[in-house]
Amino acid sequence: MITISLCMIVKNEEDVLARCLESAKPAVEEIILVDTGSTDRTKEIARSFTDKIYDFAWIDDFSAARNFSFSKASMDYCMWLDADDVLLPADREALLRLKETLSPSVDVVMMKYHTEFDETGKPTFSYYRERLLRNRAGYRWVGAVHEVIPPSGSLLYSDIAVTHQKTRPSDPDRNLHIFEKQAASGVDLDPRQQFYFARELLYHQRYQEAADRLTQFLDEGRGWVENQIEGCKQLALCYYALGKPDAALQALMRSFCYDEPRAELCCDIGKHFFDRQSYRQAIFWYTVAAGRSRNDASGGFVQPDCYDYIPYLQLCVCYDRLGESETASRFNEKAAACKPDSPACLANRRYFSQVLHRPLP
Repeated sequence: MITISLCMIVKNEEDVLARCLESAKPAVEEIILVDTGSTDRTKEIARSFTDKIYDFAWIDDFSAARNFSFSKASMDYCMWLDADDVLLPADREALLRLKETLSPSVDVVMMKYHTEFDETGKPTFSYYRERLLRNRAGYRWVGAVHEVIPPSGSLLYSDIAVTHQKTRPSDPDRNLHIFEKQAASGVDLDPRQQFYFARELLYHQRYQEAADRLTQFLDEGRGWVENQIEGCKQLALCYYALGKPDAALQALMRSFCYDEPRAELCCDIGKHFFDRQSYRQAIFWYTVAAGRSRNDASGGFVQPDCYDYIPYLQLCVCYDRLGESETASRFNEKAAACKPDSPACLANRRYFSQVLHRPLP
């Protein structure tokens, strides 16, 4: 059976650290905690779980801190979590089972990362991350912000998930500050960092700067395919904010240059036409979205609802606007099959019972 070192970097996490460590401790043999300058009870809480606590002077570089944490690990594999992550009981049990069966030939285990949820707690935004990495195999974190270890070697994609349970907002300016500091000092950002720099500019409503950086990122053509596809989506958001809807639509269409259409982008295009009351065109794109197959292992940001619930619900509205109530009702039932407790579907069901003069199902 393999052994695992849980490697974490933390700062002022007294509100969530115990929750995280309690969820993970039964599945790991060692906990490495690197503190980057806490002034609260973080270290005190950590001492009840581990004596392997190290200080690391913060240098505006998440990769440097994570590489330091990995350097202290002594088990077969390194696993990383953020303090506001948890292993839910079912995922913890699955990880324990994986430890008993994992082939020694596997270098990296990719696990799902659930970061957004609907009102029932069902994940609405997920993507795979490199979560277990063979220790002393030369893996290194790269990128000062949104750090990553580019997966290589023998990979195993697992359905085990880490659940992100944020309890408070993080510093909204931190990442942008780091990127601007790097740019001012002449650091040559790699394509992935360029993408995330542009995204931070977008979040800060600096739309033209974000659009310029995203355009440069896409024109250079050196980014990961999934970042390029997401870059098109982000560029469209910039153009909408700048009052350039035609350019936004072109940016969304550009995503098809990189791979087969993603349902997420098809829903965005459908919304573009829906917002302009071009319902037949919207219907086309929502239908395409509903027909796409999900590939959670693509490495991209996956919004599961874009593959069924959202396009079905929007098709319902489109057909209703066109006066085709029977068809609209059928699509509402398709959406309800995805989310039986959806308030929108339940309200639509009551509406169609009146419009079509039939009892509620």
